[in-house]
Amino acid sequence: MSIDWLDKLRALLQTLAFCLAFASIQYAVVPDQRYDVDLTYSLCIGICTWALIDFGRHMPTFSTPTSAWPTGVAGVLFPLVGVILGAAMGVMAADHWFGWSSWSRFTISQLPLVIAITSVPGAVATYYFFSRGKAHDLEKQIKEAARQATEARLRLLEAQLEPHMLFNTLANLRTLIALEPSRAQAMLDHLIAYLRATLSASRATSHSLEQEFERVRDYLELMAVRMGPRLQFTLELPEALRPARVPPLLLQPLVENSIQHGLEPKVEGGSIHVSARLNGQRLCLQVRDNGLGLDPQRSPEPGHGFGLSQVRERLSTLHGDSAAVTCETPATGGTLVSLSFPCDVPESGPKPHPGREPSLHTDSEPSSRAQRGDPCI
Repeated sequence: MSIDWLDKLRALLQTLAFCLAFASIQYAVVPDQRYDVDLTYSLCIGICTWALIDFGRHMPTFSTPTSAWPTGVAGVLFPLVGVILGAAMGVMAADHWFGWSSWSRFTISQLPLVIAITSVPGAVATYYFFSRGKAHDLEKQIKEAARQATEARLRLLEAQLEPHMLFNTLANLRTLIALEPSRAQAMLDHLIAYLRATLSASRATSHSLEQEFERVRDYLELMAVRMGPRLQFTLELPEALRPARVPPLLLQPLVENSIQHGLEPKVEGGSIHVSARLNGQRLCLQVRDNGLGLDPQRSPEPGHGFGLSQVRERLSTLHGDSAAVTCETPATGGTLVSLSFPCDVPESGPKPHPGREPSLHTDSEPSSRAQRGDPCI
């Protein structure tokens, strides 16, 4: 277990304050004794006891990865021995400072009282630091359990999203096989490519925004085979935002909602625009379509479908109240879903892949794998 030197300094200052307080109390009770003597003995005993216990607990024999203090029998004996040795070493250090021997100044009958007076402050201080260390251990364990629960929850949400997309695609593929086998074959090729890319990122809790946009592109290419010229799309990703880290499958369920609820029911189809921008320290992602828009008659709870609810829950789990998800109908029609959450963007990101355009942008040239017209937005 690594040593937190700032915590050690904080503990030393608390020990010094405790020693000063005890010396003042002792001088008030027994004013015949010189205050500098009481203070010196109190500081020597307190510092020795603190050093033995607070540094000794980091020895491999006592320390564990999950606890800052010894456990079991060692948890009882170690502080007790530390108090006794610390008191003895502190008395000898103070004796050396004043040039006398405390052991020769007291009779045998007085020794128990002397030992009690010198040991009680160390025992009280040790109990304080022991309780504080246990509370710190418990806090760390709670944070670790919360972190593991968050990771497990995100994994579960991602596992729910993948089958949702896959079932919809397979249902569409089944219909297309009977009507247009050649397009069904092309769609199957795109599906294989998409699942291969998805599998490579399935073990990651985050990936670059560039990879997220590439997966959205693969998905839209897949849908373009089925919808043909009825689907048009643009992806707008500034160069500086390529390396930004985001959860996998963040945008795909929003794009899927746009197609399923906005563009497919529309006879002439429409377009989807996916964009990213940085607003201060917040990353803003938007998915806009010019489909049918939010309709309470078609959806009892507009803006609360499966995909959008999962995105909202994932961002809430990761960023709490700092994340914002909105779903609205712009004045021009269609649907606009906006995501905003804190994000640190590295100063330099990966270089574009060879053979790939410098920005993930499809705003004028139709895809060679599916016919697409100019975007409407």
